[in-house]
Amino acid sequence: MHAPNAYSFGSFRFDAAAYRLFAGDRPLQLSPKILDLLRLLASRPSQLVTKEDILRELWPDVAVTDNAITQAISELRQALGDNATAPRFVQTVPRRGYRFIAAVETAAPAVAHSVAAVPARQAQKRLIAVADFENVTADAGDAWMAAGIAETVANDLRSSWDFRVMDRRSLPDTARRGSIEAARASGLDLLVAGSYQRSGERLRITARVIDVATGEAVAHAKADGPVVDVFQLQDAIVRHLLRTLPVTMASAVARRSGGRETSSLDAYRALTEGKLKLETLDPAHVPGAVRDFERAIALDPRYAQAYVGLAQAHLWQFEASRARNRPDSAALRAAIAYGRRAIELDPELPEAHAALALLLASAGRTTEALDSGRVAVALEPNEWRHRFRLGVAAWGSERLACFDDVVRLFPEFGYAYFGSAMVHVARRELAIAEEILRQGLAVRERAATAADRFPANGLHWMLGLVRLAEGDASGARAEFDRELKAHGSRIYGPEYAMDAYDGHGFVCLAAGDYAGAAAMFGRALEQYPEHARSLVGLSKVHAGRGRHDLARASLDRAWRALDELRENGRATEAAMATAFAHTVAGRGDDAIAVLTRLLADAPPGFAGWTIPIEPLLADLRAQPPFRALLTRLAERAR
Repeated sequence: MHAPNAYSFGSFRFDAAAYRLFAGDRPLQLSPKILDLLRLLASRPSQLVTKEDILRELWPDVAVTDNAITQAISELRQALGDNATAPRFVQTVPRRGYRFIAAVETAAPAVAHSVAAVPARQAQKRLIAVADFENVTADAGDAWMAAGIAETVANDLRSSWDFRVMDRRSLPDTARRGSIEAARASGLDLLVAGSYQRSGERLRITARVIDVATGEAVAHAKADGPVVDVFQLQDAIVRHLLRTLPVTMASAVARRSGGRETSSLDAYRALTEGKLKLETLDPAHVPGAVRDFERAIALDPRYAQAYVGLAQAHLWQFEASRARNRPDSAALRAAIAYGRRAIELDPELPEAHAALALLLASAGRTTEALDSGRVAVALEPNEWRHRFRLGVAAWGSERLACFDDVVRLFPEFGYAYFGSAMVHVARRELAIAEEILRQGLAVRERAATAADRFPANGLHWMLGLVRLAEGDASGARAEFDRELKAHGSRIYGPEYAMDAYDGHGFVCLAAGDYAGAAAMFGRALEQYPEHARSLVGLSKVHAGRGRHDLARASLDRAWRALDELRENGRATEAAMATAFAHTVAGRGDDAIAVLTRLLADAPPGFAGWTIPIEPLLADLRAQPPFRALLTRLAERAR
């Protein structure tokens, strides 16, 4: 029997003769090795394909580790838009291999741009994005409108159920400037490009929708009016475009009033400039953003979106300090107050409810956070940010579903992969967690520009801990090194640099390299002085060297740090570090008792999710009470 020339599954066709994979009528660029893997899996639908089968078929007579398979699977999943958490194509069979679970039909070889492929493609929601609008008059004072108009138009487009709207901040810079080639490479179906021209107090906005496949404009719109009517002009642009396409338009565009907008152009400008500063995720820009939002509120005290901006800016101030023993709790309290004020001004503003969900989750108030997040998603289901913030508040299956949606809408957003992997670590599904992390890192490598805007801090660190828990010290070391190279001036960079230095310290400890471990824990303490976990690690180093006086001194410093954590309401961090200290001091039963109380007392959520991969708890893993603790942690993550 001859092997099939082509395989069809979902919206994909794999032309085995031409060795190309098509999404609808669009060819995808994949390496020969990944295409080999796809053919192997698709040729055995619903059957278990073992790791040994894959190694034999893809790497005959070449010595490679299971990591090579994991990385290849991650690349294939990324190409298919699949997810290890809720797979539609490739299912992981833990410790055994993989199964291709989609229905597969054999067919004649696919032809690029075939007529038969077009209806299936059109039946799907089209992916659209909005490029920054061009400032025709090149007046620097009006430059802020380039992003402001684009963001508002994108938000209005989300009111149509006919589109999936790609976040403009996830676009490569060239696509944001209107490059059709870059839009095509980003997988877009449609791109909105436009311009604006100000003459005195008059404003003209023009826009067109471009079919990315052909480069042809399929819809045009133009709006003229006073600058102070900029909101109505933007909404008119969207209405004209949607009528021309044509698509279904919800009532959201028509209801812009009250707290959602402002009659003050200067307030709108201040809001936009503040948002652009926050987009950088650079702590140095947060004070400037606060001033922008405060200026917007001074101009219009009932401007709900400006209060949302203030809430988010103060949250970033807290987040930048969250790994300290004494974080900026006042900033978090202020952020929550601003979020509640925004909802008072406009109870139907989805962004306000979503922001409050994230704030309350950061404060450990998960029940309230879930309520706010669910309201935001109900009000605006097409917005990925709302699903992300609900996912942060949620845990277990609900979190996985939320982050699954985020990945489909905005695949470059690294924290979605991080947040999903957390659940699988808690469930002790380390192979799945590793696949998700590698998938996120592969996306980051392919979209360097977007990843710079939303860096995937922490993914390498978590992957390093997973590899270390699996006994792969060299793999762990490589991931910690990569985390350090990714470190920059971003909000979370210093925190994960500290974590990576600690990771190196644990690798050195496992190898008996006490000098190297001491140096690494010292580097971690340079990032965050008096950090409890680093001090406990340093105590273990001194004990290994026989310097028991220094070991006691380091442990005493760790206990003082634990008191600070408790005084500042950081009960989960204090409990984890207390368990570390007890374990290093040889009191394993006390450590397990502390962790058991943590899981009993903590509200629903991610408390203790790192327990299965914590190096300082490795000595407890063989004990039955600890295994029972892990079972309880996994049950919380269902």
